[in-house]
Amino acid sequence: MEPFWEKVVWGNTLLAYMYAAGGMLLAWLVIRLLRKKVLTQVQKWIARTTNRLDDLVFSVGSRFVLPWLYLLVNYNILLQLRLSVRVDRVLAVAMAAVTMYYIVRIINHILHVSITGIMRRKGESEFRIRQLNGAMLALKALIWLIGIVFLIDNLGYNVTTFIAGLGVGGIAIALAAQTVLGDLFSYFVIFFDKPFEIGDYIAIGDKGGTIEYIGVKTTRIRSLSGEQLVLTNSDLTKLTIQNFKTLEKRREVLSLNVVYQTTEARLEAIPGMIKQIIESQELTTFDRAHLNRFGEYSINFEIVYLIQTADYNKYMDVRQAVLLAIFQRFRKEGIDFAYPTQTLYQKARAGESPVNGMVKELRPDAGDSEGIRENM
Repeated sequence: MEPFWEKVVWGNTLLAYMYAAGGMLLAWLVIRLLRKKVLTQVQKWIARTTNRLDDLVFSVGSRFVLPWLYLLVNYNILLQLRLSVRVDRVLAVAMAAVTMYYIVRIINHILHVSITGIMRRKGESEFRIRQLNGAMLALKALIWLIGIVFLIDNLGYNVTTFIAGLGVGGIAIALAAQTVLGDLFSYFVIFFDKPFEIGDYIAIGDKGGTIEYIGVKTTRIRSLSGEQLVLTNSDLTKLTIQNFKTLEKRREVLSLNVVYQTTEARLEAIPGMIKQIIESQELTTFDRAHLNRFGEYSINFEIVYLIQTADYNKYMDVRQAVLLAIFQRFRKEGIDFAYPTQTLYQKARAGESPVNGMVKELRPDAGDSEGIRENM
């Protein structure tokens, strides 16, 4: 009588199946032992080092290489059995697909860990890191596409037609999505160059506001009046942007105009008054104050000082305090501000009242009247 273990089922004895199952079980036990004992000790040793490369190697080995080795061992065990050509083909395709899967996963993992590590060493926020990971989906998809093409080629299929089709289709897609691709590349420019970040106050021409969101295609800005401005990233990279985030102080140039009737002594005292007023205010640094020109109706002074704050509301408060203090001091000293006015002095003819003489003087054919215009 034929022994039970020598019975043939689907071309193999039961003993062969038993050896195969035992080999798979042994491989599983070895992998489990490696995880529990060896890898745990290696992980503790790596945790004591400052080298980041060993962390990357360990994560790749434990997460990807070890599972792939287990599947590879099982595949080779199955190859020892006498299987049909179709089953052998299916196993070969499956192993090639699994190998491609783990290779792509390893590449993407190394890419992710490397870029994330570089950004953390540069002090980037976790929010920006998550933003970049989201934008890298396109790159990861490209790596998957390349992996699939290599898999098809290794399986013996002609990929030339497939690649040519991808080329023609890619051109069509690129032409149709030219604007989207431009915005995507502009997003990477904004991300790495960092002309602005979320929370920054920027001005673009006559528009300005606080950055609320930086997306793959658009950037959203909350204006001071409350509405949301949505600009494409490609437009933003072409425009001149004023970023007020790094603003530490504001240079204020003030022009004061006083009347020509102001006495010489008061004119000489004005720069000192201005300096005293500015230095008495908080967050201000006096620079200079000079009489800089004689205007058509006024004597003009130019004052320059610095306001040491980036907060716009505080800046306006300090500016207002300076102006009010100047106004109060000038009123106290009897110094009048000038504004566009004209005073006309005329001589009246003999026997005419000054008013009649003035009226005649304003006519083009006025006689011998003599006018003297004084600008105030």
